[in-house]
Amino acid sequence: MSGTPVHGTWEPEPAARWEDAFLSGNGHHGALVFGDPDVDRVIVTHHTLVRPDRDDGRRRPPALAAALPALQDRLLAGDTAAAEDFTDGRPLQWVRPFHPAFQLRLNRPPEGDTHDTRAPYRRAVDFTTGETTATRAGWTSRVFVSRADDVIVQHVTAPHLTLDLSLDPGLPGAPAGLRIGHGAVLTPEGALLTLRARYPGSDLAYTGVTLAAVTGGTVKLVPPGVLVEGATEVLLLTRVHRHTGELDTVAESRALRDLLAAPHPAPYDDLLARHLARHRTAYDRVTLDLAADPAERALPGSALLAGAGGPALLERLFAAGRYHLLSASGLLPPRLTGLWTGDWNTAWSGAFTTNANLNLQTASAAAAALPEVTEAHAALVHRQLPDWRDNAREIFGARGAVAPSHTDGESGHTYHFSREYPLHLWTAGADWLLKPLLDHDETHGTPDPRTTAALAEVALFYEDFLRRTDDDGHLVVVPSYSPENRPSNASWGTLNAAMDLSAARHALRTAADHHPEHADRWRALAERLPAHRINADGALAEWAWPGLADTYGHRHLSHLYGVWPLEEINPYDTPDLAEAARRALALRGAENDSAHGHLHHALVAARLRDGAGVAHALDRVLGGDYFHASLMSAHYPHRDVYNADAAHALPAVLVEMLVQSTPGRLVLLPALPACCPQGELRGVRTRFGASLDLTWTADGRASARLRPERTHRIELRTPSGAEPLDLAAGEDRVISVKAR
Repeated sequence: MSGTPVHGTWEPEPAARWEDAFLSGNGHHGALVFGDPDVDRVIVTHHTLVRPDRDDGRRRPPALAAALPALQDRLLAGDTAAAEDFTDGRPLQWVRPFHPAFQLRLNRPPEGDTHDTRAPYRRAVDFTTGETTATRAGWTSRVFVSRADDVIVQHVTAPHLTLDLSLDPGLPGAPAGLRIGHGAVLTPEGALLTLRARYPGSDLAYTGVTLAAVTGGTVKLVPPGVLVEGATEVLLLTRVHRHTGELDTVAESRALRDLLAAPHPAPYDDLLARHLARHRTAYDRVTLDLAADPAERALPGSALLAGAGGPALLERLFAAGRYHLLSASGLLPPRLTGLWTGDWNTAWSGAFTTNANLNLQTASAAAAALPEVTEAHAALVHRQLPDWRDNAREIFGARGAVAPSHTDGESGHTYHFSREYPLHLWTAGADWLLKPLLDHDETHGTPDPRTTAALAEVALFYEDFLRRTDDDGHLVVVPSYSPENRPSNASWGTLNAAMDLSAARHALRTAADHHPEHADRWRALAERLPAHRINADGALAEWAWPGLADTYGHRHLSHLYGVWPLEEINPYDTPDLAEAARRALALRGAENDSAHGHLHHALVAARLRDGAGVAHALDRVLGGDYFHASLMSAHYPHRDVYNADAAHALPAVLVEMLVQSTPGRLVLLPALPACCPQGELRGVRTRFGASLDLTWTADGRASARLRPERTHRIELRTPSGAEPLDLAAGEDRVISVKAR
């Protein structure tokens, strides 16, 4: 390889927009760092900050179970619009929106410290540490969010540092009725600043607390903050809490002071070292080296993005994607905006869209060795399972669990739906959301009893729900919904969506594998489901019900769930269905060019061994101006709508085109595009319990080193063919193959 890939990015000027601010986070707190030497800002976020509203009872699933049999009768009788009035009449209601807390402002008055505005400037973020740094002349600001101490840490140094320090709630979209209270007191360390914000019409509030430890100079109160004059360094520790009642700021101040207590001669370095034990350990597990030109690797991120792409850009986006995914995952998995936003009016509430986006963002977690991400995903799922039970009971009159398409992270109830988006009809969600947890368990060889219990609940739902049959005696999924598409000749709510069939089959069979006491009953139910249908175009039909016509111009690829992430349809065991899926993918349009659609396309193409399809999807994203200078992505081209889908999903695409695994199969180099003629991928985890390093060269050779933790026989698939491979726990195995 041509030297060490760059594990960070940099820019030659401060961020002018919050979308370009460099990011740090620990899965609880987030920080957007502008790095301006004169007017420095750090926007503070927290996963719990969702704006409440007056709950008038509509944040419950609709009580529709009594009307379900009549709806099923109408749909089976051919009434293609029957589901449009399967509602309780409520208007579309969005989930509670995610929002920022405040910005930490550090203003350097012109008449204070003398500083050369013409001196060279650089801001950078180090993915291996999570630390952002900005420098000019003698001024330096460093920021990270500690995974060990759950605190935002900022360290500012200069020979003669003068600055105004305040907590500023004035961010775009902040509601006019937000009631703000400021506090600032001098302490032995320097000062303690607080900001308390109470939501309009609610008992809920959030409070930010910043302890400023000042070395040298003086500190005086200048409401709403403090003025530091003549210091050599300022260390800021910040936390935010969402709460009811009053936050005990005295206790919080004491907790922050304890972080600075002896015997720590260099508090910033000590805090960073404790953080690195968790962050760097996770980040360093997997690396990708595409043998990029060292001169290109040295470029700022904005320059790479402005170029024609290539190995250096893919290396950096892979590294940035894993960094941002790790940083956004902890208390919860990443939202549509990860863990960050600078605006109270975030698109789609900045929530979790579970019918595509969340799973796409976390797709690399198992293979790219980030169990922290899967643990956050599991926390969301298992915390909301009681609400999923309510959905099954209220909407379908069934036992078990049905997941919502949208959630704010608090409620798992289904209440966001409308005529055009009948998301309350989506029954595949629980299986879809449990699949990443199953992949994790297979990778590590230890089933999580919570996940196997949840699978049993999904199977119970299907036992109660799958009661109707067609003329051939096959079960019918009715009503059925393929997010977020509709047949060209019918309404959205219909019959036998391919995703629903795949989900029901997978849930029932997998639950049977984990619960032998119910295995015969659940497997028999799965066998009664109809097969997928191939339409007149030779494509896998999005709806298996005869007569329903496909709508190809859509961003979602829900009907290809059986290809990715399931292995129900693959080129090895089901070649005819795989060919039909390939045809369906080729016919699919991009609709509104949403980034998640392109990355989903790439993941499915990789599973179908279509390197050209992967390359085409990557070209659409890399050439569409989807990435900000922060290397966080946008939902639409030309950096329209801040959104983490592309940033977080891209590493999964790069892994899937190189390595795929199931508990019994390893596929090497299934879809290598021409843009990556050589490289090295290290540390990938497989679902049969081995880590893997892969190297491939421009002359068509490749080598893989497997480090198995379990003794196992698998099938090895390479571009040359298939063969059995015996692995012994603790014994490395080196495999040489042809890359093409």
